[in-house]
Amino acid sequence: PFDFDVASSTIPSAASFLNDLPGVAQSAIGQRDVQATPLGMALTAAAVANDGVIMIPYLVDAVFDVDGDVTDITSPATWQRAMSPASAGQLAELMEQVVTSGTGRRAAVPGARIAGKTGTAEVPDASPHAWFIGFGPVGDDDTPPIALAVVVENGGDFGEGATGGATAAPIAQAVFAAWVSG
Repeated sequence: PFDFDVASSTIPSAASFLNDLPGVAQSAIGQRDVQATPLGMALTAAAVANDGVIMIPYLVDAVFDVDGDVTDITSPATWQRAMSPASAGQLAELMEQVVTSGTGRRAAVPGARIAGKTGTAEVPDASPHAWFIGFGPVGDDDTPPIALAVVVENGGDFGEGATGGATAAPIAQAVFAAWVSG
């Protein structure tokens, strides 16, 4: 459904789990051979914020001519429903708790409700990837929410000590703070 090339997220086939219960457990938390793209995870966060609906992403909001007049504008379009509005609401509440009192506290923005999820993806023979996905502000009538995914490959400067909460969440916080402040 995208007008641009994207990498695919992957999860092992169901048949590969038949005799591998540890593999089932590891895949359930995003480890093992599970791979996700930042775009896919940003769409996941956006779907939670959007009552379970995934929108088609686009790179350009509008095209302008040399005089500054709009020649083309992109209209938001629905791709598919990922979950019920009730499930999205429950996930949103849990994701807010991650930022208010969990591993995502470093993504918090004073005066704004932010929802998020941290992740630390193990990488064979390398430092882990640090992840944070989220959206915000939540419930603010004046500022529309944005959704994002931050991934710091191989932990960046943190190396083996990288975690989603310590490494990726502060980057997300800077983006949310800039968005909220206008």
